Amino acid sequence: MSDILFHLFAVFTVACALGVVFNKNAVASSLCLLLSLVGVAALFVLLDAFLLAVLLVLVYAGAVVALFLFIIMLLDMQGGDRKRFTKATLVSSTVAGGLLITGLLSFATRGLNHTTILAEVPVVGNSLRAYAEQLFTVYLLPVQIVGFLLLIAMLGVIVMSKKFEGLEDVK
Repeated sequence: MSDILFHLFAVFTVACALGVVFNKNAVASSLCLLLSLVGVAALFVLLDAFLLAVLLVLVYAGAVVALFLFIIMLLDMQGGDRKRFTKATLVSSTVAGGLLITGLLSFATRGLNHTTILAEVPVVGNSLRAYAEQLFTVYLLPVQIVGFLLLIAMLGVIVMSKKFEGLEDVK
């Protein structure tokens, strides 16, 4: 039964994530992001990581998505014609794609170098103190990077939705 639930929530999460990327309406895209985060929280529940599921729903789904929705509605973003690609866009897209492929390859080949016996891995999720210690020592840099990426995304929404005066005459 848990395999069926896993596949159901995984397909739901991926479908909602695709809705975020391909939706032209910014409000509908934010709501798809909310549903995608709820799907990830459901996957955490299947892994018996109830704390992570609750934190994901409270912090990201409750606060961050609500903040994005307020920014989008405040700035009155409208979906419109897409801008043409410039050289800087193409270069940055190529660099980002290269970094993504490099990260995926390093992730895929990381387990090939050595095998880990699961019985030897210490269980961290049994107590909140041990979880917090791991979060703020071992995984501090990834948490900071995710926070920084969220800040960049929020600034990107603000810059993309800004209406500049006098640019219509430049064409």
